[in-house]
Amino acid sequence: MRTLILGGTAEARELAHIASGERGFDIVSSLAGRVRDPRLPEGSVRIGGFGGVAGLREWLEANGIDAVVDATHPFAGTITANAAAAVRGSGVPLVHVRRPGWTEVAGDRWIRVPDLAAAARALPDLGERVFLTIGRQGVGAFAGLTEQWFLIRAIDPPETELPPNREVLLARGPFTVDEESRLLARHRIDVLVTKDSGGDRTYAKLAAARAAELPVVLVDRPPLPAGAEVVETVAEAWEWLRDKASGVR
Repeated sequence: MRTLILGGTAEARELAHIASGERGFDIVSSLAGRVRDPRLPEGSVRIGGFGGVAGLREWLEANGIDAVVDATHPFAGTITANAAAAVRGSGVPLVHVRRPGWTEVAGDRWIRVPDLAAAARALPDLGERVFLTIGRQGVGAFAGLTEQWFLIRAIDPPETELPPNREVLLARGPFTVDEESRLLARHRIDVLVTKDSGGDRTYAKLAAARAAELPVVLVDRPPLPAGAEVVETVAEAWEWLRDKASGVR
C-alpha cells in the first residue's frame, strides 16, 4: 500500500520507521522544508509544499497514493486542512495523528489564549521579561511590543519582524527541567509563552515554569477539519494503516 505521511514530527518518523520495514508498504514522507536541517525519516522523502489543495490532489493521483497519514505538528493547520480537502471525494482514506494536549496540574499558572495575537495582548499585564518558545514562525505577532524584553528560542533564525528588545537563542531540544530552570533564572524570565504542542519532548519548560511560579501563556491548537478521523498514538496509526492495507491487498 503506497502511503503518504505528512511529517516533521517524532510520531511521523516513528511511523515511517515501522512501516518502511514491513512487507507490502511503500512509504513516502513529506516535510514542509521550513527547518534547514530536519531530522529525516526512513524511506523515501520529499521536501517542500504541494501548491495548495489542487496541487496536493494532483500529486496524490499522479503518485498512486492509497492512504494519507497527517502526522504534522498540531499547529500545522494549513497542511492539515489542505489534506482533508484534497482527499475529499477521492476515496483515499486520511487519518490525523494528534498527541493529546497538555493538562494543567496543581501549581500551574496558565492563561489559555486562542492565537498568537491574543498572546501578545495578554503580555503587558504579566511581566517584562518574556521567554518566547513558539518556533520561528509567528514571532512577528510580538514585534509591536516595545516595553517587554524577549528571549526567543527557535531551531532556525526567525525571518520576520522581531520585537525591538530581544535575544535570539538558536537551539534544538529536547531540554531537561534543570536546563530550562537554569535558563529561566539566568535570563530573569517573568512569563513563558508557548503553544499547546502536547507530548513529553517539550514539556520540561512547563515544569520549570511551575517550579518558578511563573505564569504561562498557552496558545490553543487550531481546530481539526470537520469529520476528521483522529488517533493519538503511533501504535493506533499503525493499526489504522494495517487495517486499510488489508482492504487494498
